[in-house]
Amino acid sequence: MSETNRTFLLANRPEGRPDRDTFELVEREVPDPGPGEALVRTLYLSVDPYMRGRMDDAESYAEPWAVGEPLRAGVVGEVVESNGAGFEPGDVVAGDLEWADYATAPGTDLQPVDPDLAPVSTALGVLGMPGRTAYFGTREVAQPGPGDTFVVTGAAGAVGSVAGQIAGLSGARVVGFAGSDEKVAFLEDELGFDAGINYKDTDDYRGALDEAAPEGVDAYFDNVGGPITDAVFSKLNVDARVAVCGQISLYNATEMPTGPRKLPTLVQKRARVEGFLIGDFATRFEQATRRLGRWISEGKIQYRETVTEGLENAPDAFLGLFEGENIGKQLVKVGERDA
Repeated sequence: MSETNRTFLLANRPEGRPDRDTFELVEREVPDPGPGEALVRTLYLSVDPYMRGRMDDAESYAEPWAVGEPLRAGVVGEVVESNGAGFEPGDVVAGDLEWADYATAPGTDLQPVDPDLAPVSTALGVLGMPGRTAYFGTREVAQPGPGDTFVVTGAAGAVGSVAGQIAGLSGARVVGFAGSDEKVAFLEDELGFDAGINYKDTDDYRGALDEAAPEGVDAYFDNVGGPITDAVFSKLNVDARVAVCGQISLYNATEMPTGPRKLPTLVQKRARVEGFLIGDFATRFEQATRRLGRWISEGKIQYRETVTEGLENAPDAFLGLFEGENIGKQLVKVGERDA
């Protein structure tokens, strides 16, 4: 194959917030698939906040990237060549692949994507890892029920937007924190949230919750942490459930703030706080995908994608996550299907 293969490497380990210098774009030859492997041409690349932790050489639930090695992400791509991988050229697949135009992977590490079910990009969003995270984190951990008040932070993002809608389907009152009036309108007008709070418009998060959740909080889906979570903890009801999915407010911190400060609330309210990883539910992924797909087809779940064009702009798409630039799932479009 005569084409070159653009690939992003981790140039250095950032101190605090990453910048463009954290990424290095190189050109290499397109790799040949080894035995049992497929060569995949990237169509869509996912960027996600958890990737910030992989840039640090520190203990985490995700293995750190090595400096000078390719970055990796969820990718939807088209099989170009198969060397006994169990796929045919033209098949659409999803997997954890390099930030590159082309990548190879064992066929056992790739999942088929049905392009007739939904746009293939949804395999990285509402029908992929973010949607499944929202599904299990809401239904299995936070467990909102009829009459409950459910609060979610990062509510206009890929996970939070779906989590809030699932809670609404359970009969809960849904309140979401987001970072702009546009996002609040998206939550209330398009997704059916009962109330949205623009956290950038107020420092009085408790006061905002008094208005949006006057009966207190029964279930909390936390993607952000920090002062907003402190405020939500002060509003927890007896037997409240807290699902800790992410702490994006701390991902670029060079020093961790003093804490925890709100644990006495958990004693008083007999609340349960549980962190979870989507991998814990791997044997049930298909269950979540089927249910989410049905809700989408029935018009019960809406989704939005923010798409950045061009592999060369993937770092900007990633950095924009920490500025709150995206609504819904942030994707990078790298190529078009040949089929």
